[in-house]
Amino acid sequence: MSKQWNGQPLADYPTIVRLIQSTRTETGLTVNCTLNTRDYPTGVQISKTEMDELDLLRHPILPEWNYTLLPRETRN
Repeated sequence: MSKQWNGQPLADYPTIVRLIQSTRTETGLTVNCTLNTRDYPTGVQISKTEMDELDLLRHPILPEWNYTLLPRETRN
């Protein structure tokens, strides 16, 4: 996507959505993007038990920030 953006500043949400939507790969992958403007509560705490129940695949680089949340049905 950064090649598609070609150094354009991400000045506002419509610009970001437009740039994401215009992303294409050489193999024909297209991207669908919409802006979600709903409000979500902040500061919601979950218990350690709830956190442990998540199927997180932590990435080697910055594993606390970079991870994949796997669907529950794939859990071993």
